[in-house]
Amino acid sequence: MSTAEVNGQQLYYEDSGGDGPAILLGHGFLMDHEMFAPQVGDLVGEFRVVTWDERGSGQTPATGPFTYWDLADDALDLLDHLGIDQAVLGGMSQGGFIALRAALRSTGRVRGLVLIGTQAGQELAEAVPAYDAMHDDWLANGPANVEDVVAAIILGPGCDPTPWLAKWAAVPREDLTLPYRCLMDRDDITDRLGEITAPAIIFHGAEDAAIPLARARALCDGLRGCRDLVVVPGAGHAANLARPDVVNPALLGFLRTLG
Repeated sequence: MSTAEVNGQQLYYEDSGGDGPAILLGHGFLMDHEMFAPQVGDLVGEFRVVTWDERGSGQTPATGPFTYWDLADDALDLLDHLGIDQAVLGGMSQGGFIALRAALRSTGRVRGLVLIGTQAGQELAEAVPAYDAMHDDWLANGPANVEDVVAAIILGPGCDPTPWLAKWAAVPREDLTLPYRCLMDRDDITDRLGEITAPAIIFHGAEDAAIPLARARALCDGLRGCRDLVVVPGAGHAANLARPDVVNPALLGFLRTLG
C-alpha cells in the first residue's frame, strides 16, 4: 500500500513486487483497485501485479478536471516511478479507456492489453439523459435513490454490490462530478485503433448492460493484435468480478504467451 507523486498527481497503488512480468490493472468508473482482488490472487507469484486508484476514485484525490489522456499519462508515469520499462496494461471499462490511450501514447511500453467490458467509442447517445439524471440525483441526495440502478449497470449479475454500496455512501457526493465529466466527455478513438500493435485479449460479459457486445466485437476488429474475444456467460459489465472462474484461466493463458 503506497502512494506515488506522478504527473503532478498523488496516486494510490498496490504492488505485489517480484521479478515476474508486470501487469498494471485499472478499474472501472465508481470502482477502485479492489475490484481486481479475484485476479491478483491467481496472478501473484508468476507476475508482478500493480493495481491503482485513478483520479477521483478510491484513495486517489482529484484536484481539478481531467481526461482519460491525463489518466493514461498517470499510468505510464506510475510505471516510471516503479522502474517498470514494459508492462501488460489491463483495465475494466474506463480502465480499458485508459489502457488504450496509454498504448497510443507509448506503444513500445505496452507488452499486451487486457480489456474487460470496454470500448473505443463514446457513450450511446440514447443513454446520456438517463445517466445525467442519475448524476444529478446523486449530487442532490447522495447515492441512495439510484444506487441499485447504478450497481446493476456497473456490476451486473453475479456480483455482490454490498461492499461497493458502502464505499459509495462514504464518499462526499460532490466528488462524483469530476470522474463523471471525464467519462461522459471522452473522445472517440475508434479510428486510431489500428495504430496499436500490442497483443490483446478482450473479455465481455454476455449480459453487459453498459456496453453492447457489438462494441467489443468492433474493438477486437479494430485492434491489429486482438487474439481473442472471450464472451463471459452469466456476467454483466464487471465480468472479472462475476466470473473469475472463466476470466482467470483465459487471462493466465494469454499472459503466458507473451513471454
